[in-house]
Amino acid sequence: MVTIGMNYLVLPGKEEIFENAFRGVIKVMADIEGHSETKMFRNIDNLMEYSIVSDWSSEDAFNGFMRSEQFAKVANWGKEQILAGRPSHTVYKK
Repeated sequence: MVTIGMNYLVLPGKEEIFENAFRGVIKVMADIEGHSETKMFRNIDNLMEYSIVSDWSSEDAFNGFMRSEQFAKVANWGKEQILAGRPSHTVYKK
């Protein structure tokens, strides 16, 4: 089991678009083998900063999802110009 921390900085005014888009990602994740649970958190001191915490059976399962067509269909960060920079991911192994 691994936990993946995904950190995003969203452009001002794009928070609702990002949140709705990530709801779509979470919905798709529910059907992906190896995924257990995902939660979204928002920094109360910087409302443009989000952390997504996701539990997976393995890092390979997560990486496979990130490269999948399903993820590409629901993650429209670039097309919608949502992010203020590249997201960062951290792997926490249990």
